[in-house]
Amino acid sequence: METGEVLVIDLFAGPGGLGEGVSSVADGDGNKPFRIGVSVEKEPSAHKTLTTRAFYRKIKVLDGGLEDYFNYVRGKLTRDEIFELYPQQAQEAIYETLEEPRALGEDNDLIHSRIRELIITHQGPKVVIGGPPCQAYSLAGRSRNAGIKDYKAEDDHRNFLYKEYLKVLSIVQPDVFVMENVRGILSAKLNGNVMFPQILQDLRDPGLVTEVRGVAKYRVFSLVVEANDPSDPQYPDSSDFLIRSENYGVPQARHRVILLGVRQDIAHVPDTIHPMKQAVTVEQVLSDLPPLRSGLSKQKDIQKDWENQVQINAKKLERILKTRFESGAVDKLNLEPMLDLERQSSLVSELERIIPAHLEDWYLASHPGCVLNHATRGHMTSDLLRYAFSAAFTKLSGGTSPKARDYPLELAPDHENWDSGVHVDRFRTQAANKCATTVTSHISKDGHYFIHYDPKQCRSLTVREAARLQTFPDNYLFEGNRTQQYVQVGNAVPPYLAQQIGNIVMKLLE
Repeated sequence: METGEVLVIDLFAGPGGLGEGVSSVADGDGNKPFRIGVSVEKEPSAHKTLTTRAFYRKIKVLDGGLEDYFNYVRGKLTRDEIFELYPQQAQEAIYETLEEPRALGEDNDLIHSRIRELIITHQGPKVVIGGPPCQAYSLAGRSRNAGIKDYKAEDDHRNFLYKEYLKVLSIVQPDVFVMENVRGILSAKLNGNVMFPQILQDLRDPGLVTEVRGVAKYRVFSLVVEANDPSDPQYPDSSDFLIRSENYGVPQARHRVILLGVRQDIAHVPDTIHPMKQAVTVEQVLSDLPPLRSGLSKQKDIQKDWENQVQINAKKLERILKTRFESGAVDKLNLEPMLDLERQSSLVSELERIIPAHLEDWYLASHPGCVLNHATRGHMTSDLLRYAFSAAFTKLSGGTSPKARDYPLELAPDHENWDSGVHVDRFRTQAANKCATTVTSHISKDGHYFIHYDPKQCRSLTVREAARLQTFPDNYLFEGNRTQQYVQVGNAVPPYLAQQIGNIVMKLLE
């Protein structure tokens, strides 16, 4: 690693959203000071994505590297073939991601040894980033745990993975650390006590927990609320650490706790990220992607059969909608099916782009000339009509997705809880004129919460569309099967938000 570079240790990295944003930060001269030294991830498909991206960062600056990467993502080169073209960079990428999936708490000897190797030879600033897995803290995870017989939070190792983060802090003693987690961490309890104040205290003095002498202490700052006393930052409300992504240029209402730790010997006080005046809408970031048809599940998937079904549904839908909305508004929708739509597309669309300026270059820089990970899943024919109804209702209502009570009896699914009031938004359209709801890993199970706003496409979002909502660049390839890709996108930190955090860290280190 060159002199002046900032060494980044990326823990619980997922597909690399936090690392992507931080490593993209450039100074006034265009130099990118952050260099990822090691990325730790245990899930195999996410680890493969992480390695691919590490490799991309290393070859894109070489003559022909970008074009060869494009040939890989277009399927013209295999993974083995492109690695053989750039053996040194391939080995560096593999080394960066620890050769294979690794888990903190299970592979600590290797992980800690590799980190020690890096910090011995590195003379510049050091940064640790990452978010311990959130299943045990998330509201949904806690709801699931409540249904498990004899479940005890104090016995769930996932509640203590942040202590693995503390162990790495004790080894690296970075100038700055960034720790991300779900908002549920603010209210999660252990033995009846809210955990968050103790987590904050542990992060301020990691050596006390890890029982390692001589470990630096930290001041922990919010990235959105200024501290009353920078020398001893205290925040009266734990929600001061909550970042609402939609306020910072991300087209998604993703609310996450992000903590910024600054070593006590560093006197500088970090800035806060600045909110943008207008939220980015779903339509702004998805409308230029090629339209697709959904697949037909539980039967042979034939394009003409899909078109015929949507044609039949259009007449039913028109009748149903006219009982709820003005006939003229319904007629303007034109619910007739698009013809000759494919289920996947790698072709760049000719549709007009309305992406806001701050995201257009972010998405499209070094574009591969094709659309990656843009393929639909299959849906039951009955869901085609429900999806179309939900999308049409959302559009006609000005952006409100229908609840269970808004569906006519003939569209009610055969769900036990449909009329119970428990799952009133079992189907949810991502409204064109609003930011998206939180993209979660649940999108991998079914698309009911992530219906495309266009009623003529009758489908859920593709991986690429979900990735756009998460602000991944268009050249970011997600490896693995489609289900694994959805999980990766749903678990990631929005890279554009991470870049803004990285800019604050860079200024702090200067």
